[in-house]
This record gives sequence, C-alpha cells and structure tokens, in this order.
Amino acid sequence: MMLQIKVYSDYVCPYCYFGEVVLERALAGIEGREKVNVEWMPFELRSKPTPTLKPEGDYLQNTWRDSVYPMADQLGIEMKLPHVSPQPYTHLAFEGFQFAKEKGLGEKYTDRMFRAFFQEELDIGDVAILTKLAGEVGLDETEFREALESRKYKAAHQQALKHAYEEIGVQAVPTFIIGDKIVRGLLPEEDLRRLIKLELEE
Repeated sequence: MMLQIKVYSDYVCPYCYFGEVVLERALAGIEGREKVNVEWMPFELRSKPTPTLKPEGDYLQNTWRDSVYPMADQLGIEMKLPHVSPQPYTHLAFEGFQFAKEKGLGEKYTDRMFRAFFQEELDIGDVAILTKLAGEVGLDETEFREALESRKYKAAHQQALKHAYEEIGVQAVPTFIIGDKIVRGLLPEEDLRRLIKLELEE
C-alpha cells in the first residue's frame, strides 16, 4: 500500500521551495521511502490579470529581510530574492509541468523550476528559458516548446487549479496532503517525518 503525498505549491513562492527541501530531507530519514509517492500539484498565487509583485517593492523587500532570508539561513538553503521584475506569472511553467509529469519527470522539473528562480534568478515565465530548463531535466526541447506555444496543456493546468481551489480548498501554499491529513504551511523536518511515519504505520 503506497502512501500518497500531494504538495500544492507555486514556483515563485519561497516557502514552497523550503517545503520541497524539507520534505526531501524528511523522506530521506524514513525506512520504507519506496512506499511513499510524492505528487506535485499546481497553485497560482497570482494569475492574470492580477499584477504580480515587484522585487524592488516594499512588500517583497521586507518579507525577504524579516522572514525568508532568516529561514533560508536556518535551513541551510542557498537562495536570493530574484531580480526579475515584475515577478513572472507561472501558468506557462505549470503547463510545462503537465508535459513533464506525463513523461515521468514532474518531480525533477519542479525542483529545476525552484532552483532556476530562487538560485539563478531566471525568468520562468519566458518560453525560451523554460524550454532550456526542460532540456536540462531530460525532456525533448522541440516537443516541449511546441506544447507551450500551442497551449496543449492549458486545459489540464486549469483543471488542476480548479481541483486545488474548489475540491481541496487550498488558500495558501505550501499545502501538504499526507494520506488523509492536511497540513497548511511549513512544518519542521522532524514533525513532518513523524507525521509521514505515522501515516505509513496506519
């Protein structure tokens, strides 16, 4: 019996990147890791036409200074407030995720998106950049680019968002569903590991 973990996140949310790293660390210390299946689920904090945030604005400057950077230091995660201004919309990156997921590379793609944005300050709303990143995780670049330009996975992405908003009621990210337990926000690694172990034992 597999334990299903679903993680709702947005690629431009620093706490979601923390969530990815903390979950990976929590799973690394678990006996029976092969019985855990992690599924990444899309969530857009800001979708069109809502304006995205600007890194030079007070909100992001203050949030990163007071919360994000201290947490990154505490967790030992290298990251920086990306200079991309305004921040990119993530619908195209998530349509690319649907492509990657179909090819069995959804998890690798998700990790690459987080690192590209928060460590390399790349514009993950740009088709050319997304295509290059897709190639780096082993996806066919020509096929990937055609999928984005034709919006082949737009409906699949919209359906995933509808599921998050309406069926699960996700209001903030990261949100974890571990078995039948819902965890909103970031748990310490030890607490997350303990919860996963309990669900595996059940």
